[in-house]
Amino acid sequence: MTTWDPAPFRDQVQQVLDVFLDEREAELAPLGPDAGRLIAEARTAVHGGKRFRAAFCHWGYRAIRPDVADSTAAALAQACASLELLHASALVHDDYMDASDTRRGRPATHRAFEAEHRAAGWRGDPVQFGAAAAILLGDLLLGWAGDMLRRSGFGADETASGLGLFELCRTEVIAGQFLDVSVQARGRADVDTAMTVLRYKSAKYSIERPIHIGAGLAGATAQQNEQLTRFGLPLGEAFQLRDDLLGVFGDPAETGKPAGDDLVEGKRTVLVALALDAAPRAAAERLDRALGTPLQPAEVDELRGIIDDSGARAQVEEVIGHLADRAVESLRAADVDEHAREVLTELAAAATQRTV
Repeated sequence: MTTWDPAPFRDQVQQVLDVFLDEREAELAPLGPDAGRLIAEARTAVHGGKRFRAAFCHWGYRAIRPDVADSTAAALAQACASLELLHASALVHDDYMDASDTRRGRPATHRAFEAEHRAAGWRGDPVQFGAAAAILLGDLLLGWAGDMLRRSGFGADETASGLGLFELCRTEVIAGQFLDVSVQARGRADVDTAMTVLRYKSAKYSIERPIHIGAGLAGATAQQNEQLTRFGLPLGEAFQLRDDLLGVFGDPAETGKPAGDDLVEGKRTVLVALALDAAPRAAAERLDRALGTPLQPAEVDELRGIIDDSGARAQVEEVIGHLADRAVESLRAADVDEHAREVLTELAAAATQRTV
């Protein structure tokens, strides 16, 4: 039996985001219909999703301060939703950098703007237009994320603590993205390098920092933050390793991405690094050459087979289990509220045992 139903929380986060975008739309109305189109795509970018970052922020707060006063509830909801704006920004930019066509079963932002340009018969290159629009929307969402947290309604000290952690999170994820781009450009990455990319591009900003931001807003001590790191960082790593498995072996009907999308994009993930190390030479060379190239369904199946046969898939599953167990064991020893501990344990399972 679960101790927390996430569905009402997700609805609340969506409502906060919708109201925020209504306000931004009113601000930008003097710019005319072009600004309206930008807001419309922003609404698409922040719609749906698992809301893990918001949830970990919420329960990071309640781990330190279990009872949320009525006067604080709205401020906490705003702070949690701000991390979903940060996430949407990262996805818009990431999809463009990876040349992804889809996101959650819909056209990626740059593809949507590209299609709009082409359908309208405008001048210039529709691909370039789509790229420019996606960069600008991602930047706008990133700026709005900081604005939402700054104006959330917490006191000056709490806001300063949350913003300091938010700024660190923002720096880490952008630097992690650059690490990822650099690794793909070099066309090689050992397991340690792939793990560093995973940690800074995703693990920290997906779980560890959202927990820290929530705890910081609640007045967590340095010792409590360190305890939450021992939970959040390995769990974030397990979360991203699951994502890497889904990027190769996930069902497109559930993930909203084409089959083997990470292989087509040439992602040098931990999964791929392990396969290249363990596969027979000819198979490893075949996998290495094929990464980042257009692939037919039969070729995707072939590369999946190479990865599976190398033992890399099973090894990553084992590492996910080990990291998740380590995270939960650390949480048991942490100085946090008991109910929050139970919910964070449930969230850990949801983050690492998912199919989307």
